[in-house]
Amino acid sequence: MLTSLVLSLVLFLSSIHAYFIVTQPSASASWANGSPYPVTWVKGLEDGIDAFDVELMQMHSDGLYLVAKNVPTSYTSLNVFLQDVPPGDDYFLLCLNSTHGVTYAVSSRFTVANSSSSSSNPKPVSAPTVTVSGTPDPLKLFATTLGPAANGVRGFLAGDERGMWGMLVMLGVAVFSGVWTLW
Repeated sequence: MLTSLVLSLVLFLSSIHAYFIVTQPSASASWANGSPYPVTWVKGLEDGIDAFDVELMQMHSDGLYLVAKNVPTSYTSLNVFLQDVPPGDDYFLLCLNSTHGVTYAVSSRFTVANSSSSSSNPKPVSAPTVTVSGTPDPLKLFATTLGPAANGVRGFLAGDERGMWGMLVMLGVAVFSGVWTLW
C-alpha cells in the first residue's frame, strides 16, 4: 500500500512541467548601487511561457521598477546594474506577464545598499545587462525590451515562423474553400 502510494506520488511529480523558480537573488543577497548583479531562474520546458517581464519591487514604499520586457525563456539569466536606487531591505523581483497580470515567479526578499556599504557581489553572468536607476516609477517604460518582439512587431511580416505557417494554413483554407465553392 505504502509502496504504491509512493510510486503514484513519484509519477505525479515527474509529470509536472510547469514550474518557475528565481534562484538569484537569494534571501541572503545584498546588492549595492554601482555594480551589476545576476538574476537567474529555472523554469519548466512545457509550460507555454515563451517570454516574460521582470520587475523590481520595494515593499515599504510601493516602489516599482520596470526592468526588462519580453525576456525570452531561452535565457536563464540577466544582469541588473543598479544606479542611484534607494537603499532598503525589502526588495524582490517579479517574473510575470505584465500585459495580463499573471505572475510566474517571485524572488526571495533581498537588500539594496548604498554603493559605499559592503555587499555580496556575485560575478555577473554572460547575459544582457539592464540598468535600473533613480527612484521607483511605475509610469516609466521598461528599461529594456529583449526577445523576438523587441521592435514591437510579431507575426508573418516580422519573420516569425509561427506567423508564416499560420498565414500559409489560412491561405490554403481560403483557396480550398474557393475551389470547393466553384465545384
